[in-house]
Amino acid sequence: MPAPRPVRAALAVAAVAVLSATATACGDTGGLRAAGSTPTAVSPAKLWPNLRPASSPAYPYDVSTRETVKGITVPGDDIRKVDPVAVVEAELAAHPDDYGPKGPYHGTVDRMAQCRPGGDRARCPLLKPYYRDLTGDGRADLTLGFRLYPTNQTAVRVYTVEGHRLVQVLADNDALTGVELAGRALIERSPADISGYEYRTTWVWDPDQRAMVFSRDEYLHVGDGRHSKTPSPSTAPSPSTAPSPSTTPSASPSSAESAR
Repeated sequence: MPAPRPVRAALAVAAVAVLSATATACGDTGGLRAAGSTPTAVSPAKLWPNLRPASSPAYPYDVSTRETVKGITVPGDDIRKVDPVAVVEAELAAHPDDYGPKGPYHGTVDRMAQCRPGGDRARCPLLKPYYRDLTGDGRADLTLGFRLYPTNQTAVRVYTVEGHRLVQVLADNDALTGVELAGRALIERSPADISGYEYRTTWVWDPDQRAMVFSRDEYLHVGDGRHSKTPSPSTAPSPSTAPSPSTTPSASPSSAESAR
């Protein structure tokens, strides 16, 4: 246990007294010695100070998603009482352009039917739900993941309760190797095109937008591998890969049972 502040102050005074007495008794032996000259501080060099700003953002990246889930009730405002299967089915019904017969994830609907009683649980794409306060309101929020077919990507969704309604505050789809919750942040890990590297994307709650927002995108060396290319700087996804508000990524497959 750390000592109380007055005690620590007394200990510090005593330590100074002991060091002073030791230096007097021992002369120069064990005295302070110079460590050499201190390197000169160099201020950041600002390049191209007259560079004109761009007329548009670098990427049209959807940094936040917010959508009220229709048809889902929250008994007693307790998000743990919401059926995760019903939540995903509500999304499938609300976004036919994504999940309909001509949508990029058209195979997901048939797979979700296997999550119901009597279905083939091995084919159910819903992953284990997790509950943690990500919004900072003192109540648990719901983090869901489910596999997307036929792309075999992972959808990651975060839901909170506002005004007795279930609200989706994060939606992202990607090819993922893992998802982590760190404090009130959600971190997604994706494979890079170079062996030994990965992309790591962090989402955090923004009280102004009332949503989980894209906070950081890193390109990290995580292991040994043959590098056929020079690693490129970390950047936000290009317009062709930016996630749409109606979609999302997740972690490795698991069961649809609620985390206790």
